Amino acid sequence: MKKILLLSDTHSHIDDAILKYVNQADEVWHAGDIGDLKVTDTIKVAKPLRAVYGNIDDAQARLEFPLHNRFMCEGVSVWMTHIGGYPGKYNPNVRAEMLANPPQLFICGHSHILKVMFDKQHNLLHMNPGACGKSGFHQMRTMLRFAIDGDKIKDLEIIELGKRA
Repeated sequence: MKKILLLSDTHSHIDDAILKYVNQADEVWHAGDIGDLKVTDTIKVAKPLRAVYGNIDDAQARLEFPLHNRFMCEGVSVWMTHIGGYPGKYNPNVRAEMLANPPQLFICGHSHILKVMFDKQHNLLHMNPGACGKSGFHQMRTMLRFAIDGDKIKDLEIIELGKRA
């Protein structure tokens, strides 16, 4: 079993509130808009990190992280990208692959809106952890924490880090 901390849209911000949860996880997944790579460098010192770059990320981040990250965690196939859309409204850049080879867990960021929903058409769980940084229009800084145990995704928790300001 692996305990996962899922975050996105740090926009160069990392603080003790985020690191508290990083230290409790087995792995950290970052769904893009990292900003300054000091964010991912700090996380990597503490825990294994999987990440994708987002639309605000510079050439250095794009060299270090992919646009799409497809991998297996335990028995769950995962696809993480920054701008992925939502069930019924997937980004045109992912639609064909989603039809041909859907994952069990689809993760994106970008919207700064925390949303977890099941996609019946593709038989997958969609997660967007919202934004844990301080830049953007979101009011509450959020992340997600969950476990992957074999082929099961379980123990999902919403983490609220407080107001953005």
